[in-house]
Amino acid sequence: MSTTAPAAGRRGSNEERAEQTRRAILLAACDTIAEVGFEKVRMRMVAERAGVSSALLHYHFETREKLFLEALAFSYEHAGVEGYAAEPPDELPHTWQLGRVVDACLPIDTELRRDFLLWQELHLRAVRDADSLGVARDLYGNLREWIAGVVRDGQAAGEFGACDVGRLADLVIALTNGFGTRILLGSSPSDVADARDQIWSVVAPQLGLTTPFPPGSPKVPTDHRG
Repeated sequence: MSTTAPAAGRRGSNEERAEQTRRAILLAACDTIAEVGFEKVRMRMVAERAGVSSALLHYHFETREKLFLEALAFSYEHAGVEGYAAEPPDELPHTWQLGRVVDACLPIDTELRRDFLLWQELHLRAVRDADSLGVARDLYGNLREWIAGVVRDGQAAGEFGACDVGRLADLVIALTNGFGTRILLGSSPSDVADARDQIWSVVAPQLGLTTPFPPGSPKVPTDHRG
């Protein structure tokens, strides 16, 4: 009897379990770092939160620093995905997508608040640590290109007017960083709505838009941010 198929199945099952464990560890790391700050995080704390042994955690991530940087990349890939990966409305779809970009960059719910806090931790690490600086530059470069891509698509469809796409992407990042910090420190439920309105009042005219900030009403998620 051939053992090739069962062996392949076992390998696939083992790889799937390893990926599930890795994901659980990264989620636990994101939550723990956002909760107590990187400097106070211990590998044991993350292992306990993930429900794995310290030995298994160290098997996947040798150091706390490596875990932090991979957790940041994981956070970036998954933050706000349910909003911006949803199918856009038929009317002004690119305007709607740009609105979801803004939302994905603001701490407007529990998950996005956690991810925004992780970016603040990265800022502090990046000015002191070369590896963190490299990750920060890469992530901001990816974020800038993602925003620019949404704008280019809108321009190609005739929905957005001409502008310097790179400068507009930088503007969106600067505005969401600033207003995101205000939301993080604020206590009023109106902070989010006010931040959206103020950001949009600066961004929309650059694209020739006169519509208000587009509300999110996702349908079925169909895609993922690149």
